[in-house]
Amino acid sequence: PRPSSWSQDCCWRAGWSLSLSSVTFPILYNASHLCSSGTSWSPHDPEEDSLNLVGPISVSFSPVPSLAEIVERNPRVEPGGRYRPARCEPRSRTAIIVPHRAREHHLRLLLYHLHPFLQRQQLAYGIYVIHQAGNGTFNRAKLLNVGVREALRDEEWDCLFLHDVDLLPENDHNLYVCDPRGPRHVAVAMNKFGYSLPYPQYFGGVSALTPDQYLKMNGFPNEYWGWGGEDDDIATRVRLAGMKISRPPTSVGHYKMVKHRGDKGNEENPHRFDLLVRTQNSWTQDGMNSLTYQLLSRELGPLYTNITADIGTDPRGPRTSSGPHYPPGSSQAFRQEMLQRRPPARPGPLPTANHTAPHGSH
Repeated sequence: PRPSSWSQDCCWRAGWSLSLSSVTFPILYNASHLCSSGTSWSPHDPEEDSLNLVGPISVSFSPVPSLAEIVERNPRVEPGGRYRPARCEPRSRTAIIVPHRAREHHLRLLLYHLHPFLQRQQLAYGIYVIHQAGNGTFNRAKLLNVGVREALRDEEWDCLFLHDVDLLPENDHNLYVCDPRGPRHVAVAMNKFGYSLPYPQYFGGVSALTPDQYLKMNGFPNEYWGWGGEDDDIATRVRLAGMKISRPPTSVGHYKMVKHRGDKGNEENPHRFDLLVRTQNSWTQDGMNSLTYQLLSRELGPLYTNITADIGTDPRGPRTSSGPHYPPGSSQAFRQEMLQRRPPARPGPLPTANHTAPHGSH
């Protein structure tokens, strides 16, 4: 039934739509669309204005705004980068988790675009920036595990969005909500890949999972130090945990990557294929249930919650690769190498996932 105070800007929690372009994925209706449970939503719906969405967005990288300018532009964002619609129930409570180190310009661009993007979608949300302390080899996957654990200490979030700092969404029909049926990969069409999916199992850039889904596959692996491989590992975990990946239509899942050079300390991981081969046997032991780190600081900034953690160092130490070397982000070369790799054979029954989050100290 409709709530008594029915209005155009209400964002009452709703059911799930059918499909767009033969791809099934979740969409939550605006209140004005809830009169009939059979109504399906389309990005070309004539009533779309009632959703406060604009569709395709023009994304610019210049000039890079200051933090003060972003704060002024978002007066209703509370400390810690938290926001909640003022006059209605939010569509979803979504935590945005961004692994980060030495990408301040990229972070400002992301915050500048993402805050109004999420507010138009009538979400209750919080943005968490997870900073890796020190100058050792970068570990994106482990930082995401840290971010999930710290975010869930704050609130029982409906949805976890794992978001690279250099990817800006280009269409606000791409709703930042989760699908209860399975994980979503939403960065379907990035400009660096010619706005197409690089290979079928690709799960990189921006993805969305409920907390239960994240724990069901034991989170991300902790052993991927350097660039490459962790997203393909998580795609394998989704399958092993008995779930399926869904995606929005290519026309909706558009992202533009901020141009940058390769990061020092995030060189290509020469061990990534060896790790991927072991995923089938290691995924229940390497992840949220084996996560260790030291929380160094937790600061509620005006635009995001900044978490700095010591996640240790690569146990392999300095390393060199005897194989082909591609600069970080070399999409075509990495794509071809991935396509030439055959997935490991599946020996016998699958292991059972550990669904329980670890307790106690870090």
